Amino acid sequence: MACRAVSLRFLIPKFASCVNRGNSGTIPALIRKTQHTRNSASRHRFSSTAAKPKKETITVHFVQSDGSKFSTTAAVGENLLDIIIDNDIDIDGFGACEGTLACSTCHLIFKQEDYDKIPDKPTDEELDMLDLAYGLSSTSRLGCQVVLTKDMDGLQVQVPTAVVDARDPS
Repeated sequence: MACRAVSLRFLIPKFASCVNRGNSGTIPALIRKTQHTRNSASRHRFSSTAAKPKKETITVHFVQSDGSKFSTTAAVGENLLDIIIDNDIDIDGFGACEGTLACSTCHLIFKQEDYDKIPDKPTDEELDMLDLAYGLSSTSRLGCQVVLTKDMDGLQVQVPTAVVDARDPS
């Protein structure tokens, strides 16, 4: 007599109860075929995804208002705000809006040659926030808007002496 699931036939396939009993003779040929045709190389891999290529890194130097210098490596494609947060660089009030372009606390000043390496020009929204920043210069940018490229290796960034939060009504 063939194995049949009588009461559970609407919930699970009819052959499921046969598999649970270990009766391999009644397992459909399709299931047996897929078990035997797996690529032998896939049995030796622990992950089915390919290894991610390593991101290129560059060195960035931050000069604090007191003259102290902090250097770190950063992945190409990250912005300066994320680098400061990820590396726990202690800058009071830095990045208060978390990169939403709603404050000017991530204001940074670049050397002219480094400023010229930034591929994206500031947007009108960034310029509006920079107008509210303390110690604005012609080479000022918001760190949340500066995305690192390979050409920026050795970038030196000056942190202003004070931070003004554009969201603060006082």
